[in-house]
Amino acid sequence: MLLAHPAVLQNLIEQYQALRILHAEDSGPLGRQRMNDVAYTLCVSTGTGDIDAALVAALHRLPGARPEDDSILNT
Repeated sequence: MLLAHPAVLQNLIEQYQALRILHAEDSGPLGRQRMNDVAYTLCVSTGTGDIDAALVAALHRLPGARPEDDSILNT
């Protein structure tokens, strides 16, 4: 499986978190589509099937991540 570069994963995480903070899923068709696109890209980039698993997997691939780091689950 090809793995995304950590910089790409960091960018995708930041985009997804920003869209979530802005409640893009409730902002209309364009916001929902953008959020779905970023979520899909994160899933494909991490080889996962849902956004929660993708975020955890992406965070674990970033420099400095600890194997037991599950901080994304606490948000």
